[in-house]
Amino acid sequence: MVAVTFPDGASRQFEAGVTGFDIAKSISPSLAKRTVAMTLDGALVDLMKPVQKDAKIEFVSRDDPRALELIRHDAAHVLAEAVQELYPGTQVTIGPVIENGFYYDFHRAEPFTPEDLPVIEKKMREIIARDAPIVREEWDRDHAKTWFIAKGETFKGELIDSIKSDEPLSVYKQGHWLDLCRGPHLPSVGKVGNAFKLMKVAGAYWRGDSTKPMLSRIYGTAWTTQEELDAYLHRLEEAERRDHRRLGREMDLFHFQEEGPGAIFWHPKGWTLFQSLVSYMRRKQKAAGYTEVNTPQVLDRALWETSGHWQTYRENMFVTKTEDERVFAIKPMNCPGHVQIFKNGLKSYRDLPVKIAEFGVVHRYEPSGALHGMMRVRAFTQDDAHIFCSEEQIMEEALKINDLILTIYRDFGFDDVVVKLSTRPEKRVGSDEAWDKAEAALGRVLDELAKRGLKTSIQEGEGAFYGPKLEYTLRDAIGREWQCGTTQVDFNLPVRFGAFYIGQDSEKKTPVMIHRAMFGSLERFTGILIEHYAGHLPLWLSPLQIVICTITQEADDYAYEVAAAARKLGLNVDVDARNEKITYKVREHSHAKVPVLLVAGKKEAAERTISMRRLGSQQQTQLAIDEALAQLAAEATPPDVRG
Repeated sequence: MVAVTFPDGASRQFEAGVTGFDIAKSISPSLAKRTVAMTLDGALVDLMKPVQKDAKIEFVSRDDPRALELIRHDAAHVLAEAVQELYPGTQVTIGPVIENGFYYDFHRAEPFTPEDLPVIEKKMREIIARDAPIVREEWDRDHAKTWFIAKGETFKGELIDSIKSDEPLSVYKQGHWLDLCRGPHLPSVGKVGNAFKLMKVAGAYWRGDSTKPMLSRIYGTAWTTQEELDAYLHRLEEAERRDHRRLGREMDLFHFQEEGPGAIFWHPKGWTLFQSLVSYMRRKQKAAGYTEVNTPQVLDRALWETSGHWQTYRENMFVTKTEDERVFAIKPMNCPGHVQIFKNGLKSYRDLPVKIAEFGVVHRYEPSGALHGMMRVRAFTQDDAHIFCSEEQIMEEALKINDLILTIYRDFGFDDVVVKLSTRPEKRVGSDEAWDKAEAALGRVLDELAKRGLKTSIQEGEGAFYGPKLEYTLRDAIGREWQCGTTQVDFNLPVRFGAFYIGQDSEKKTPVMIHRAMFGSLERFTGILIEHYAGHLPLWLSPLQIVICTITQEADDYAYEVAAAARKLGLNVDVDARNEKITYKVREHSHAKVPVLLVAGKKEAAERTISMRRLGSQQQTQLAIDEALAQLAAEATPPDVRG
């Protein structure tokens, strides 16, 4: 007999080998009907898995968030079955679950095209309607390899060779079709439901190796309900409408070109926006006690060896050798340079905390395929800072950083923020003792933030190689999450560089180094802002805030007079005095996302008024020019200055 304990603490005895389905059915037929999987001692498993020992069990219904991964996994299997029914001779390779969906890689002479997707989708729905049971079997390794190769599935034969010899080899059958898979899966194919859609086709090398065969990959998305699928497809449409690369062209902010992969060519308006972010952050940092510095772009290899970057981050660094045989690297991070500034001159405990900030341009090698507009680049600017403090000051300083970050995000329209603690990765420097202290310190900070009502979570193994970190993830206007700010506690780098301060006992002490960023990458944050606002930036952020459009040449002089008055108030303004229809001018500047259009004709010039039109509105407001400019100047004042 085995003892099965349920979430409410109740326990029942069953014969060893009883399945989760049998247990659910013994409690209630309706429970068995709605259950699609279970957890055994916390691990998600098939509902038909035999229970051989005492265990804690929890039933998982189809609408449980944990079941979504199973729905997507089974959808991938249904996709593979549909493809092989429609296109005999096609080999299946692997089909994992990914964020928001799944994909499956196929090997066939002719790659799939987008036109094939509706046909495959139709076949998938037929397979789901059959509702065949999904059954797990364990096969002998040699038998499995022989069987798959005899079927022409050479890739599956290679996969079998890669599975550890002591690991059971499982096959899942759905009707007459089967696949090599670890599972778990739903009880039957019908449980996948019809809330899925095939999205696109792409090419992919087998095992990601360009020397191996090219496969044809089909991507799909699957959800629990049709409403969730519709909402996801709407988010994709909205994301495309907000794409910063398209809006960047329309607003004339920046461009990319092949000669500078992963680097931004800023246009005047884009650079104005960028500098607005820098100015804002500079004011916030100065008020918070940071001193701004600047460190070299290129530093000798020896410094990167001391910091540990050469050993742990070399593949991401741009490196060069000079004529005198010295090896240099363009800095991927600012932290080693900041340690050198801290070390320059004797520091006392009375000086702590020392707060050093830099708008540091860094370069990191990213594979060409990973580059994505401003969101994934090779050259970017960090609003980087490092706080040198004592162990006793860690929590106080981390909480100050938290308060500053949240204030900044609110100013930019982000109120939904999650703080995640990322713990030690496998590839790291420093002793376990140092990591224990650092993680314990940030753990206490996370607990305090949770008490304050912030949403928090833990990401095991996702820390930096030199220390754990708090990651600030914000949610944008269409629900996407972006990781931006970080707070990292580092006991390692100061030791490696021999940094110290004189303690109260007149002895040398090693400071703790807190790495801190708030925007993170200014380029990426700019892209996030453009997409969050769909290009309709708040007036205080807009690089071109006002365009004065004339209706007739008789109003040109008046328009330039108004523009001069606006510039004296600090507003960014242009005059459009072209001999074009006013409707054409309004349409053109609205397309470029200019937030305010002021229209001036003969009547306005005579009365010293202006017609104001806001982006996205068809209404015009007639105002005296002094009143209009005063109103706009107040609105264009940055929130940190406005108070």
